[in-house]
Amino acid sequence: MSLQQAFQALQQQEQIDLPTGWLQGRTIYGGLVSGLMMQKAVLAVNDPLKRLLSTNVTFVGPVQQAPVSITAEILREGKSVTTVEVRLWQDAAVQSILIASFGAERASDIQVHQERIAPDYGTPEEWPLLPFHPMMPQCYQQFELAWAEGKFPCTASKRPDFGGWFRFNPQLHENRDFTVADLMNFIDIWPPGVLPMFTRMAPASSLTWQVSYIHPVQHQLHDWFKYKVFTDYAANGYATEYAHLWDAQNRLIAISRQTVTVFT
Repeated sequence: MSLQQAFQALQQQEQIDLPTGWLQGRTIYGGLVSGLMMQKAVLAVNDPLKRLLSTNVTFVGPVQQAPVSITAEILREGKSVTTVEVRLWQDAAVQSILIASFGAERASDIQVHQERIAPDYGTPEEWPLLPFHPMMPQCYQQFELAWAEGKFPCTASKRPDFGGWFRFNPQLHENRDFTVADLMNFIDIWPPGVLPMFTRMAPASSLTWQVSYIHPVQHQLHDWFKYKVFTDYAANGYATEYAHLWDAQNRLIAISRQTVTVFT
């Protein structure tokens, strides 16, 4: 089953098989889990006039390569904003929860444009693609990452954080309209900002994740995007970080904030 087929299956049923090729260690990549829940949220809201404003994800437990059930409940449907809760179940237990707010545009006299300016990374072709290593999580094969700033993971860097270009791997994914479900899947592929400081391979995983959407996605699946992460604080086995996502025209698309568990 492909990613697109999984999205389509959610239109007909709650229980679906997970696509193969998305393992992150022994569990399923959190971006895929979030993307599937977001697709269910979009289907539940079913209102083209309301675009995604923000979403919060909590990763309760590991998701295995096995069938899952994804349920959605509209918590409130107002004139302007609809809020929906989505849960992913496996083995009769909740493994992930997503809450998303969708809103219709409203007339407003308030206009503020102080968004973070996109870094100048040149073009994607100027940077080598991150090579896939057998010790890397399987899910990295689904994307192309061109590291343009900062050190690679597990290189004993004195400083955290990095940035670069990335896109879906065009050899594995047919080009089509880019959706907010794709974006949830997509933006989580970059590792935690502290990973360059690791001296050896060790786990680090998202605990909570909040994403705010700025400009709506009006792109194709093969389009390149820019990403840059900044770590606020890391100690005692946890890190807090935020990241920005821009398109190739330097429009800010989304702002991501995560709490990360660090096992080293």
